[in-house]
Amino acid sequence: MTFQGRLGILTYSTKPRGGVVHSLELAEALQARGIDVHLFALGGPGESFFRPTSVPFTLFPAIEGATTLDDKVFASVDSMARGLATTASAFDLLHAQDCISARAAVRVRDAGTGPPVVRTVHHVDDFTTAALIDCQRKAILEPDHVLVVSRAWQETLLRDYGVDAQIVHNGVRTDRFPPISDEVRSRLRDSVRAEDRTVLLAVGGVEPRKGSRELFEAVGLLRARGHRVVLVILGGHSFQDYEAYRLETLALLPGLGLGLGDDIVQIGTVDDLTLAQWFRAADILAYPSVKEGFGLVALEALAADLPVVASSIPVFSEFLTDHVNALLPRVCDPVALANALEELILDPALRATLVAAGSEVVPRYTWDASAARHAQLYAELL
Repeated sequence: MTFQGRLGILTYSTKPRGGVVHSLELAEALQARGIDVHLFALGGPGESFFRPTSVPFTLFPAIEGATTLDDKVFASVDSMARGLATTASAFDLLHAQDCISARAAVRVRDAGTGPPVVRTVHHVDDFTTAALIDCQRKAILEPDHVLVVSRAWQETLLRDYGVDAQIVHNGVRTDRFPPISDEVRSRLRDSVRAEDRTVLLAVGGVEPRKGSRELFEAVGLLRARGHRVVLVILGGHSFQDYEAYRLETLALLPGLGLGLGDDIVQIGTVDDLTLAQWFRAADILAYPSVKEGFGLVALEALAADLPVVASSIPVFSEFLTDHVNALLPRVCDPVALANALEELILDPALRATLVAAGSEVVPRYTWDASAARHAQLYAELL
């Protein structure tokens, strides 16, 4: 059984965040299987997705100037709902990838102008206001069918919301991470004055969920132990405002014996090609997340033959095994993180072992397999 109708995939942004990457990759894999799919997102005038896509898409106005996160979330739901109200009736199913698009799709469905709604819950945000907590709860309870990308979140939704979600994993495309030339590798490393230093790569910006503070502390410990390292940070765009955390965390650097722009280099958001090249140019992925829906960045690193140091959170253990295909030090423990990074810095044989074992994990997670499972579930729902 496979889906034969017209599908709309909804995401809250055009920027390279995990849910947006998931939306693009899934849409393209479904399109390759012959499914009529259309992407919807919020974006500014003349904007496009962070990389080209073969899937047709429509952008509704992104919200600018909101003074609080509550205002931004609810205004974004309103914007997407207004846009969907004019087009949703042409679709047989809408698949929302986040809280905002789920609430918008359900509103249109309940008004009688939209089709059934599938929601993928990538993770549950730590909102602090009653309005946003309630909004997130409704975005989990109201869709017709709920999916998750890992067993850990399946268990969380059943325990905390009484929702029996089905697991459909993320995928990765190995062709996104081809080998790079020595010239490209040298150019990237020279741009951060790596010289003979070990290049640690962090993806996702400076924010609490990524364990940035603990990572900075671990880099400080490595520096104090005499290791020459540079931490390169890619990304940083987020719907939520983490500026206070970022400034507070960066303010710790002098006390850790680290310099911004020297030991810690913020590159910011880059295009998809440059991102892939950094995966190949770096020496170690430093990914000590406190919370993830799946941890797609770790899978991408495996596809790029980059050894991974992540953390001991449950989602990582679903596809990573400590000292087999990654190192998984205790979460929120900068000393354990520094020890794991030091172990890889000092042991080239271990790095090679992790890379070889990681390459055996990647074939189990393809976007084509994910698309096939999605198509089956879509058909069953209808």
